[in-house]
Formats: sequence, structure tokens, C-alpha cells
Amino acid sequence: MIRDPMSRKILAAVIIVIMFFALLVVISLIQSTDDGADATLTREETIPDDAVKGTPGDDLYPPILNSDEWETPVPMDGPINTAGAEDSPFITPDGGRFFFFFTPDVSVPVEKQLYDGVTGIWWSQLSGGVWTEPVRILLNDDVALDGCAFVQGNVLWFASVRVGNIGEIDIYSASYVNGVWTDIENAGTVLNQELDIGEFHITADGSMIYYGGPGETGSDLDIWCAHKSGDSWVSPARVPNVNSDGNENMPFISANGEELWFTGDSREYPGPAVFRSLWNGSGWDAPEEIVTRFAGEPTLDEDGNLYFIHHYFDSAMNMIEADVYVAYKKQPVSSFSVNDDCSDDFEDSGTCSEESFDSFSPLADVEWSINDAFKGRTVDELS
Repeated sequence: MIRDPMSRKILAAVIIVIMFFALLVVISLIQSTDDGADATLTREETIPDDAVKGTPGDDLYPPILNSDEWETPVPMDGPINTAGAEDSPFITPDGGRFFFFFTPDVSVPVEKQLYDGVTGIWWSQLSGGVWTEPVRILLNDDVALDGCAFVQGNVLWFASVRVGNIGEIDIYSASYVNGVWTDIENAGTVLNQELDIGEFHITADGSMIYYGGPGETGSDLDIWCAHKSGDSWVSPARVPNVNSDGNENMPFISANGEELWFTGDSREYPGPAVFRSLWNGSGWDAPEEIVTRFAGEPTLDEDGNLYFIHHYFDSAMNMIEADVYVAYKKQPVSSFSVNDDCSDDFEDSGTCSEESFDSFSPLADVEWSINDAFKGRTVDELS
């Protein structure tokens, strides 16, 4: 029994200190969920207060669409875009899951992004036609910088800078099991050392991989491909008819295997552009520049909607931020018969027979009875 009042005070103080540190430990354990200690941080909390949010209205260099197959590109709807930098997008073929890289401040050096608690891969899911609030995917218990997501089924492939790498930046895979990204594995020496691939895409049937690799001059990048053989990849080669003297990188293959998309140096404007090459049955056609001016990293859903990254620059060509843009594919309207009640033979009778409207005709969306308007009238009367 302690009889000295001073000793009792010292003991009480010690107990209070112990309880205080115990409380800190409990709080730390509560905050350190299975997703990692920084999982509670939101993207908005780490974006600088003076960050400028780019919009189409104040964009000095908006993307230019060079094709009439898509609608005008616009920022992606929903909670994906912020005043920080969204990059490296990937949408699953069914259009239901969206993955991207995020960092809150493009001016911060990469080595400092490692410790900000939010830089890395995020994902969102389409629910009831609305994109959910993005959630960070934590793929390491230690310090790591992850990005460049590619998803096939429930397997996420990604690039990472971390302890234990074979090279400087390695490719890893993770599986989505019972709501958790787990079974994280290094992709091995073939991809990470022998081929030393950059950003890549595996075809839907798993038979080929397309990836960014060294160009012929050594100072540029080209699109390469390799074939699957057992558990390995063989016969790497530059893709014929696609590469130029400039940079070609970040390939994407459409779900049907008929379109090769990639980022390349624009042929018309400064900065990167989005290109597409079509499969002709025996090889890839010469690529066409689809979206010009600070556009890149294309990814498409099976409906042909084109998602890409657009970077905002100021007048001094300083990058402000980056957002995900989308150009929705124009959906063709089926041809239809104008007048089933007209004369059986247009040429003999001179009356209207059948008229077929092309997919993008101004009349394609008009809802009215053409049959009633044309009925019984001759060509002369209609001219």
C-alpha cells in the first residue's frame, strides 16, 4: 500500500500518461483499416487550396475531334474529375467499372507523392447509371507508387515502384476476391526484365500483349507486341505500319480486337494526340489522328465510347491539371422503309416506293409519318 501522497500523485500521473498513449494506439488502430492507414483521406483533402479547376469554358487548348463518329469530347460526368490530376484511365468493356491514377498536385516531385496518402490507383463503379465516389485501391502495406491500371475480368494489372522490384518499375497483378483486392504478385522476369514493357494491353482472348517499348532511335517509344506461349510471352516485335519517327505508346485494343488505339505525337499540333488503327484482316492500317491537342491514354467500352486524358495548360505552357474526357460514340439508326403503301414499282409508276435513310441523316431522329406525307404523290409532285 502506498502511503506517501507524493508517491500517489506520481503514480496517478504515470497512469494518465499510459492511458493517453494507449488511447493514441487505439485511435491509430481504428484508422488503420485493412485498406491501409491513409484510407480515410479523401482526394479533396489533399488538393492544394490554391489549385485551379480546369473547365471547357476557360481551356486555352481544348481537344479537337477529327472524326464524325463521335460526339464532341466533354469532361466525364460524376465525381471522377477534381482540381488534382486524373490520369491513366481504364474502363471495363461493359462500362461498369472505371479505374484511374490520381495525384493531388502535378507540381509535386514523384518521390514526395509516395507519402501523401492518396496518390495511386482509384476506382469507381456505375450504379443506377451514376458513378460512385471513387475509392483508392491500396496494393501494398509498405511505401509504393502504383498506377497504369489494366483490368481483365477480376484481375488488375498495374505498374509499381516498390521494394522488391526486379527493375525500376515493375508490372504486378492483383485479384478481386470477396470485395478485396488481394493475391498481389510480381508479373515476373519476362515482362519486367526481358521485354521490360511499359504501359500495355492484353487482347480479350489473352493471346497477345501490346505494349510501349523503345523506338528505333532509342530516344523515342514505339508500340510492340508479343504472343502468349504457355505461361510466357514470345516473339516480341514492333507493330508494323503503326510507328513513326516520333512517339507511340500506351496502346489499347478494342474488345472485338479490330481497333488499336494509342497515344502519339500529334501530326498537326504541339503535344500528344489519340490515334486509331484498324485491323484489315492481315495487319493494321496506317493510324489516323482521332483527337488532337493534349489528349492521350485512350480507353473504350464495348459501345465504342472513347475515354481519354486531357491536360490543361496556361498561356505560358505550364500544366495546370488533367481530367478524364469522354467522346460518346454516335449510335447509328437502322435504315427503315418510308412508304410501304406506295406503288410496287417506283420506276414504272413514277410514285415513291422505298427510301432508306443513312444512319446520320438529319431525318433519322424525326418522329413523324413519312408514309402519310408521301402517299400517292408522284416524283414530279415531290420535286
